[in-house]
Amino acid sequence: MRTRRWFGLALGLIASLAFALILGVGKMPAQPDQPKAKGEAKGEQPPGKGKRAQEFIAAFNKGDAKAVAGFWTPTGDYVDQIGRQFKGRAAIEKLYEKVFAGQKGAKLSITVTSRKEVTPDVVMEDGITEVTPADGGPSTSARFAAVLVKQGDNWFIESVRESVDHPPSNAEHFEDLEWLLGDWTGESRKGESGTASYDWAENRNFIICTFTTTLNDIPVVGGTQWIAWDAIDKEVRSWSFYSGGGFGEATWTKNGGNKWLLKTTARTAGGQKVSATNVLTRVDDNHLTFQMTKLTVDGKSIPDPSPLKLKRVNGKEP
Repeated sequence: MRTRRWFGLALGLIASLAFALILGVGKMPAQPDQPKAKGEAKGEQPPGKGKRAQEFIAAFNKGDAKAVAGFWTPTGDYVDQIGRQFKGRAAIEKLYEKVFAGQKGAKLSITVTSRKEVTPDVVMEDGITEVTPADGGPSTSARFAAVLVKQGDNWFIESVRESVDHPPSNAEHFEDLEWLLGDWTGESRKGESGTASYDWAENRNFIICTFTTTLNDIPVVGGTQWIAWDAIDKEVRSWSFYSGGGFGEATWTKNGGNKWLLKTTARTAGGQKVSATNVLTRVDDNHLTFQMTKLTVDGKSIPDPSPLKLKRVNGKEP
């Protein structure tokens, strides 16, 4: 396990260079490694860059630590996710010797999230690397910040800093719904009551709600709701699964400063089609109301039920 971790950390340090070499360092207007052939079309990739990329890939695939270290400047340095520093080609070569001795055939993927040309000979890159072992074990990922420099006719790594790659989160899209987090209880009329509990799930990519309604202490309906951010339509959506076997989905639209309209369609376990516009109102930090409006069952309008008033039982950290 320790060797595998070293392997994942070490592979991250070359990821940014590989990507830069293959893409021509962000298409920056650097001098080509070789003069253009007479009549060469304008804008074509300088042949030296493609050749260097192939040399790098070949060195990596062979597990050639010396050749891989040669893609660094003589004084280049690398700091891994836990703060260990490897300075100079000799130290980096020793690191790769240990890594390649323990693992072979791993696959590397790179996503460059930003690239900045500081000068024609210096580029800064940020991105994410992911390494998958040849034996199919779990992959490792890391964020990196790299400095690439041009020396002579070639590009080299001057420095790389890695950090833990936190999974992506949609929490920013739920800022207007974080007040819901916690447990709620209340009643709409004598004998009819309800509870709801909202909490984060999956790296704060979703909010999960579990809910129940009772009549004279007898459960009537309950279920689970997943609230998500739709990155295509740029809206909040939810999917609900009811204890009686039905299910539904809704789109959420903010209406003013304290209301959400949930346009809902659902199907019962018995095959009926249901639609409604539910109004979720934030009265204050500790009180809310839930009102079902425009309710139809198989196209037939049903009178609006009484609103359900809920009060906070306790809160959760946003």
